[in-house]
Amino acid sequence: MIRHILLIQFKPTATEQNISELKALFEAMPSKVEGVDAVEWGVNDSPEGKNKHYTHTVLMTFRDEAGRQNYLPHREHDALKAVFRPILEDIVVFDYSL
Repeated sequence: MIRHILLIQFKPTATEQNISELKALFEAMPSKVEGVDAVEWGVNDSPEGKNKHYTHTVLMTFRDEAGRQNYLPHREHDALKAVFRPILEDIVVFDYSL
């Protein structure tokens, strides 16, 4: 099992509609891409103030390395990136295996 964590900072011009559309695309991945077992979407609510302007997160769970390798070049991932990139200010991507 592989966890794929995204910490996201949106551009100031990103609208709630843009972000909602992106969220829906992420949440649809398990039904569209073999090997993506789960997706969680979250908004920072930590009172510590250490999020360094990252406001949203996505936690994806891949069944295994084959699932990750299926997702990365997948047309659904490309469609997601087409919506994501224009509203993305910065991102941290961090994967780890269980």
